[in-house]
Amino acid sequence: MANNSTNGEHQTTTKPPPTPSPLRNSKFFQSNMRILVTGGAGFIGSHLVDRLMENEKNEVIVADNYFTGSKDNLKKWIGHPRFELIRHDVTEPLLVEVDQIYHLACPASPIFYKYNPVKTIKTNVIGTLNMLGLAKRVGARILLTSTSEVYGDPLIHPQPESYWGNVNPIGVRSCYDEGKRVAETLMFDYHRQHGIEIRIARIFNTYGPRMNIDDGRVVSNFIAQALRGEPLTVQLPGTQTRSFCYVSDMVDGLIRLMEGENTGPINLGNPGEFTMLELAETVKELINPELEIKKVENTPDDPRQRKPDITKAKELLGWEPKVKLRDGLPLMEEDFSLRLGVAKKD
Repeated sequence: MANNSTNGEHQTTTKPPPTPSPLRNSKFFQSNMRILVTGGAGFIGSHLVDRLMENEKNEVIVADNYFTGSKDNLKKWIGHPRFELIRHDVTEPLLVEVDQIYHLACPASPIFYKYNPVKTIKTNVIGTLNMLGLAKRVGARILLTSTSEVYGDPLIHPQPESYWGNVNPIGVRSCYDEGKRVAETLMFDYHRQHGIEIRIARIFNTYGPRMNIDDGRVVSNFIAQALRGEPLTVQLPGTQTRSFCYVSDMVDGLIRLMEGENTGPINLGNPGEFTMLELAETVKELINPELEIKKVENTPDDPRQRKPDITKAKELLGWEPKVKLRDGLPLMEEDFSLRLGVAKKD
């Protein structure tokens, strides 16, 4: 019996996926896996590229327009024979021969996506359409990094994949929230209509080295403020919660999802939940116990609680995060102090 549920449950299609181009089977072809990473110069993207490049059977192509990403994040691979970097905006079509597509391209921090909301929604909608068109043409499997923002300000806690969300369609964050919701819709429509092999990850808050220093996200804000000796600004009321996943755990989850047999959507995140005040206290204790904590006005539509239900990731991918916040923060502090040119306190 066909499963017509649209409740985030695993779905199957009767249509076989398209076959790759005949070029892939030419007698001169070496059987490397060719992988496209859109947004590969960004924070999570560059860590994913590092992991993919460790496998000598992978050839990696990165497409990035450097709106929030940086070439610096990929400097160790530039010039490597299995690596290619293309300055490209995913809102324009891209023609490359690949086996897998990790579609990460999109500004993911409020400062950047509110700076240009129209561009953000174009990236989510037209960018995802272009990547699905590419996947259809060349028979590639495609993974979309969606977001916990699809749940909006959730009324259910923690959030399972079957939860449809509580999202404001006309708020200042909607370009991102609704953009990712449409991207998920497009993925499933291409899957059902064209047999495309899809994977959807719903990523929760992630932190680690290479985050943009002033990107408006709470972990990078606190660490940058602490290193500069500024007060830690906690948005009111300070009791709102987030859960933070270290980037190496996130990359591991994305690769497991791509290599596995489940379409998703699957939540990837760390279920350890902290209030913003607890996070500020932890950063203060680790970096500079002298700092003051200052409460400031909040941004509209800021979710009160955010915590993933990762039951599916555990059962279907055998994945759960390993790095604790107290172990991950010092690694990020080290990276930030180098980039800010600040001597690290002993």
